[in-house]
Amino acid sequence: MDALSDVLRVARLTGGVFVHAEFFAPWCMSARVAPEHCTPALGPATHLILYHYVVEGELRIRVGEPNGEVMVLRAGDVVLLPRNDLHLVGSDLSVPPVAGADIIQPPKDGGLFTIRHGGGGECTRMICGYLGCEDIDQNPVLASLPALLKLDVEQGGAAEWIRSTFQYAADEVASGRPGSETVLAKLSELLFVEAVRRYAETLSEGQTGWLGGVRDPFVARTLALLHRDVTRDWDVEELSRQVGLSRSALAARFLDLIGMPLMHYLTSWRMQLASQKLRSTSTSLAQIAESVGYTSEAAFSRAFKKAFGIAPATWRRSQKD
Repeated sequence: MDALSDVLRVARLTGGVFVHAEFFAPWCMSARVAPEHCTPALGPATHLILYHYVVEGELRIRVGEPNGEVMVLRAGDVVLLPRNDLHLVGSDLSVPPVAGADIIQPPKDGGLFTIRHGGGGECTRMICGYLGCEDIDQNPVLASLPALLKLDVEQGGAAEWIRSTFQYAADEVASGRPGSETVLAKLSELLFVEAVRRYAETLSEGQTGWLGGVRDPFVARTLALLHRDVTRDWDVEELSRQVGLSRSALAARFLDLIGMPLMHYLTSWRMQLASQKLRSTSTSLAQIAESVGYTSEAAFSRAFKKAFGIAPATWRRSQKD
């Protein structure tokens, strides 16, 4: 498994569909979705990644202050909000916004929530969904993404099947046929992975952060080795031999791009894997310790307490409360 796939796997992305919306110019809405609002469909999630897919028409979207960047989206575009920031979306962002919670309508006979709002002008139709995930601040990929991430699924190549499938599912939602929500939910997971891959490809040489590191051949090989065999007793000397770079050069390169020393990164990743196992399984502490590269439960407990501030058994109980 490559490092990017491994990191996204541990994030435990789970897709869902939130609302089918029709807006008529002029309109403006402020939006943010709390994780608890999606619990019935998604189950517990510590964080949400939102997405808007434009089926028809055009809209503008902005995160942050009034002088922030405005992104224009047209039919076939998808925009993701990796940090679920409060944002404005509309035909005209100078129009006084309404809160999404005030205009959303619950499903009448199952299916999606709906929004129908605005004046009598041009129609914009979109599907809004979400991805549930865990520990965004600790996940090196999710933490490095921008506030807005656009994916133009109208572009050909590998994205063509995504575009056509998404369009089909959106049409199914509009027609009210059963099963379309499940199609969109799974597709939203694939869309996010595709968006992250494309974003990484746009980064300039020397760009710092985890995704910037993946673009560097030596750091990328180092990450691949660590993620492929997290239990191995790695050291910088061994890694430098395997990637073909001197020990000091690899250590400096990794620190510059990833932002932490190589061995600190390995420890941090082991703790993320361990926390996932503690939260989602009943595996014993000794077995978890061994699975993430510790030869004793005591050594694992010391490392976990240093990272999270509490012992692993206590942390596990706190996640079930």
